[in-house]
Amino acid sequence: MTEQASGAHHPQPRARNAGGPQPTATVEHVTGAQSLIRALEEVGADTVFGIPGGAILPAYDPMMDSSKVRHILVRHEQGAGHAATGYAQATGKVGVCMATSGPGATNLVTPIADAHMDSVPLVAITGQVASKAIGTDAFQEADICGITMPITKHNFLVTDPAEIPKTIAEAFHIASTGRPGPVLVDIAKDALQAQTTFSWPPHTDLPGYRPVTKPHAKQIREAARLIAESKRPVLYVGGGVLKAGATAELKVLAELTGAPVTTTLMALGAFPDSHPQHVGMPGMHGSVTAVTALQKADLLITLGARFDDRVTGKLDSFAPYAKVVHADIDPAEIGKNRAADVPIVGDAREVIADLIVAVQAEHDAGHKGDYSAWWKDLNRWRETYPLGYDLPDDGSLSPQQVIERIGRLAPADTIYAAGVGQHQMWAAHFIKYEQPATWLNSGGAGTMGYAVPAAMGAKAGQPDRTVWAIDGDGCFQMTNQELVTCALNNIPIKVAIINNGALGMVRQWQTLFYNQRYSNTVLHSGPEADGKQPSAGTRIPDFVKLSEAMGCVALRCEDPADLDKVIEEANAINDRPVVIDFIVHEDAQVWPMVAAGTSNDEVMAARGVRPDFGDNEDD
Repeated sequence: MTEQASGAHHPQPRARNAGGPQPTATVEHVTGAQSLIRALEEVGADTVFGIPGGAILPAYDPMMDSSKVRHILVRHEQGAGHAATGYAQATGKVGVCMATSGPGATNLVTPIADAHMDSVPLVAITGQVASKAIGTDAFQEADICGITMPITKHNFLVTDPAEIPKTIAEAFHIASTGRPGPVLVDIAKDALQAQTTFSWPPHTDLPGYRPVTKPHAKQIREAARLIAESKRPVLYVGGGVLKAGATAELKVLAELTGAPVTTTLMALGAFPDSHPQHVGMPGMHGSVTAVTALQKADLLITLGARFDDRVTGKLDSFAPYAKVVHADIDPAEIGKNRAADVPIVGDAREVIADLIVAVQAEHDAGHKGDYSAWWKDLNRWRETYPLGYDLPDDGSLSPQQVIERIGRLAPADTIYAAGVGQHQMWAAHFIKYEQPATWLNSGGAGTMGYAVPAAMGAKAGQPDRTVWAIDGDGCFQMTNQELVTCALNNIPIKVAIINNGALGMVRQWQTLFYNQRYSNTVLHSGPEADGKQPSAGTRIPDFVKLSEAMGCVALRCEDPADLDKVIEEANAINDRPVVIDFIVHEDAQVWPMVAAGTSNDEVMAARGVRPDFGDNEDD
């Protein structure tokens, strides 16, 4: 088995003594199902999101016997997977979800793929038909190991009950070390029912799995030399810095070098938004300054990022003047999209710590970069093209204003989970992220329906913190049934529905690229509607009534004058989930924007507004 992922790891609970000497332990005679629950307790799993069904049913019986594992009964397996992801992202621990065979397991495919794209430590446990029936097309049989092979770090099929403790220990170790990611454990029903013995810790054997965490000293010194020699460096920071728990080290490195910092969508909170060296988020909807800084840079210090297409735009025109230092824990990511002049394989925390020492040595030797001209350009761009928005002429609610006020009025350590679309980009832009693990979203997969279950998982893992889900009316209709789970399990999340009556981001593309032909993007009315916006109380569904039916406090806001009052009312309710239906203007658009397939040089600050950067003397 080889290391497959990039980014770096959070300090995680691991399989105890994985691969090392194994102390003696008491042997117990148990069923395979009891062995599974005991193993989960031993690896530190305290919360499991799932739904029982025939093949996994034996595992549910021992949960009634004073288990340390809290099981949260969700309403859909997709909700279980996203909740486990939100739990993992908010706590830094491994998220756990459980489902039965066949459709139960296949309903986990989307959240597993989501966790794979975003390098989230996840263990998915599925029941399988009895071992003798595997391969016979038995009732509710699916080859979930085969189905998930491309989207897991590793997966296991267990037919021998004696293998259960070892497999769980290995699964948690693989999921939480190196580049984090999802691991699937599929267990045959007869293995769960059979008698076996349980002992802990088990002997684990992963001879081919040795993630490299310590960077090569020569590469570190070369990176430091380039930083000292460069005139226009940029620290291009990805989600791997958060996974590594390296935010404190990043701040030291940034302030030592004096270079601008840009944090990707998956890295928001890795570096304080309020810091004067932070120039924003890069990418398709990134700030003009961040996008342009990467295009004009002569050196990219890339830490735990993977040159994703949403950041680079047209790849062959991305950062054309820049040399590249690329540090990543996954060697497969280095050189995959952009050739690296200095490749560094290692954990982001160790890489940054070593870079700090090497850069300081350069400074002590009298080699320190002069970035004054660079900052003059950067500050001019920041002042000329700040993030902003216009209020609607008709006096209706601006979605950007709604999200900005939620961020301003929420407690300082609030966790935000966003769905996917316009509201996701506005939440990235208009809420300020000062701390790590305060921004949860589906970055790589772009999964609609992520926000509500992810917020549920985050709140289950961080019950003392406020958790807001920023959702769109399209996303909300995919997974809102998990509000029932929240109401019944004392998980009081807060949900803001940014309700523009449409699939907003798709509608924006239809406005810009399809001559305003709005094919199948209107959500509030059927195909025979005249196109007029119905009043909030007559839209289908009525989100206030729907949310109340699911056990939530439900509010609606249409008037900007009521905005702060409604948000403060929601913040004050902490004994039940709260849902606010914000009726916003349907034509608001996300800017800045780089059209798909075009160069980042063609960034638009607003519709019809191309920034003028002047000539760069070194271009």
